Amino acid sequence: MRTDVSGRQIKNVILLSLPDDEFSLLRPHLEFVELPHHRIMHEPGEKIEHGYFLNEGMTSLVVLVSDGRSVEVGIVGREGVVGTPLAVGLQRGPYRAIMQIPGTGVRIKAGVLEDILLAAPTLQMALSRYALMQGLQVTQIAACNRLHEIEQRLARWLLMCQDRVDSQFLPLTQDFMAQMLGTGRPTVSLAAGILQRAGLIQNSRGTVKILNRKSLEGAACECYGVIQHFNGGLGLK
Repeated sequence: MRTDVSGRQIKNVILLSLPDDEFSLLRPHLEFVELPHHRIMHEPGEKIEHGYFLNEGMTSLVVLVSDGRSVEVGIVGREGVVGTPLAVGLQRGPYRAIMQIPGTGVRIKAGVLEDILLAAPTLQMALSRYALMQGLQVTQIAACNRLHEIEQRLARWLLMCQDRVDSQFLPLTQDFMAQMLGTGRPTVSLAAGILQRAGLIQNSRGTVKILNRKSLEGAACECYGVIQHFNGGLGLK
């Protein structure tokens, strides 16, 4: 079992995949952090101060537009890292990274991570590969948001959330789901009602319970299968 310097268990897939010598380079610099709901890790265009390796919970990557609207274009769980631009020597990114489902993780200062990458080829490869996979996910979600019906998109999104938290209970409000899907609350309420009447989910105040995952997969658009194929290489289901 791997732990950080405080003795807490490491559950992040990337950190667990590293050879011992590379993890030993990282370990003294990994700071345990609680990651509450709506915690912002970095803003678009601002300097990224830390890379975050999640043990639990889920981060949304969100595009903001000038009229105040937003839409989610990617998510990160224990399979990945928040701050992928650091993997290729960039200090800024185009998205807001915000905790959607609370959890924990470890973080490392951006400059320290960049220095360690020079001596850690497996870590460099893992982060570069994850950045590529994340780019593919962003592309697929963009197509999904443009081409598919809201109930299909909601089903796909709930499945992606469950893949990362390993629980049938998802602490999600309708307001937040609407924001992430780039639509209005009434539209999300209607879509959630369709899935609930079909017996796929139970939508109560602040929580969505997955009742029938297999049927929910059937209700999702083809994008979930494409994204799940990418996820197979990242240690997810």
